Amino acid sequence: MSLIPVSVVRYETPFESLRQAVLLADGLAHLPKHARVLIKPNIVFWTRATDFPKYGVITTSRVVEDVVALLKAHGVSEIVIAEGTIVRDPKDTETPKAAFEGLGYGILAKRYGVKAVSFWDRPFRKVDFGDGMTLNVATDILDADFVVNLPVMKTHNQTMVSLGIKNLKGALDIASRKKCHRMDADNNLHHMVSRLADPMPPMLTVIDGIYTNERGPSFDGKMRRSDLLVASADVLAADMVGARLLGYAPADVPHIAAAADRRGMPLDGSGIQVLGESVDALARRHEYDFVYTEDQKEVLPLPFAQMGMKGLSYRKYDLSMCTYCSGVNGVVLSAIRYAWKGQPFDDVEILTGKSMKPTPGMKKTVLLGKCIYKANKDHPDIQERIAVKGCPPQPADIVAALHRAGIPVDPKLFENIDLLPGFFLSRYEGKPEFDPKMFQVAP
Repeated sequence: MSLIPVSVVRYETPFESLRQAVLLADGLAHLPKHARVLIKPNIVFWTRATDFPKYGVITTSRVVEDVVALLKAHGVSEIVIAEGTIVRDPKDTETPKAAFEGLGYGILAKRYGVKAVSFWDRPFRKVDFGDGMTLNVATDILDADFVVNLPVMKTHNQTMVSLGIKNLKGALDIASRKKCHRMDADNNLHHMVSRLADPMPPMLTVIDGIYTNERGPSFDGKMRRSDLLVASADVLAADMVGARLLGYAPADVPHIAAAADRRGMPLDGSGIQVLGESVDALARRHEYDFVYTEDQKEVLPLPFAQMGMKGLSYRKYDLSMCTYCSGVNGVVLSAIRYAWKGQPFDDVEILTGKSMKPTPGMKKTVLLGKCIYKANKDHPDIQERIAVKGCPPQPADIVAALHRAGIPVDPKLFENIDLLPGFFLSRYEGKPEFDPKMFQVAP
């Protein structure tokens, strides 16, 4: 069996570094003539309310433009950039447009004739992935002749790493994304994600590691300037190398291991030929997990326990928490941390996701989100049920529920929830390696 080429290149020069990475991996070998090409970046989040750190969160505009220029040099005339950016309000069509404009895709449209479209404005098609798994996938990506997949190199608090295969989750509709988070031993998040590349057209994957993200996938992670590009015509091979660069053996990443098992691909890398830089020399461990402590019936994030917080149990998120609840979960945790004044809370438990069950003896149980409410609305171990039924939970309802539970969170943190990402910018100010121009396109 011939080895699958995967290139690892240091990002040094605009366009040339990208061209070298793709050339080494023979990444355009399966590009058809007169192809309709879809570029799928990672724009996991955007807000119109404030600027925020995009490093290691969003695919750099530098890499997107370099890919467009390379495709044009190969004679490709029809190029579409498409993404399904997460928005709190499914009816919000302006935020995806603002993301495209803010990243300079409008300039790319004028310069190269490309189009930028939101998957939310386009149709989806039901796809059978096997084993009873059906998901709705954006028709645009399915019907493309060729896909250029541009994930960011980052870890993920649920899937350990978020690379090429995981990036394709952005081509699912909302219902299918939520479906990926069901608690099913045979079809949990890892197994669902592992199949996402199966129905895709021929694909080039370029992992954008100019910036990498520890404890990602979002703006509250710890970003690094790593200046790496990984390219391959085989998305699984690219992900196996990307995982190693983040410090993880492919066999230890469940969705990568599941995908390799179905393909019969060796997890030790013996089926891959790495070209360019040495993976072992460049690998840097990026942690993905958040530490929680357990003391009798109370479970808390480690920082809460170190503060001496008592009377609260806030269990660690599990695989059943979907992206939409994840978006508010961090705000809730921050608000509780600021609300703690040293006095014990009144035996309050907060449950999230779809599968958690209440702990006997807790006086108040907050059910944060529609799914956990449906799972526990009649549970006999709940003394006082405080439900937030929204999908996703609405900020005002969260504040009311926490106040009822005796946790005096500041309503302003939730009223200005769209401004929160901007507070993380200060971490990177005055550090020249964090260059916002990487997310702009020069006029």
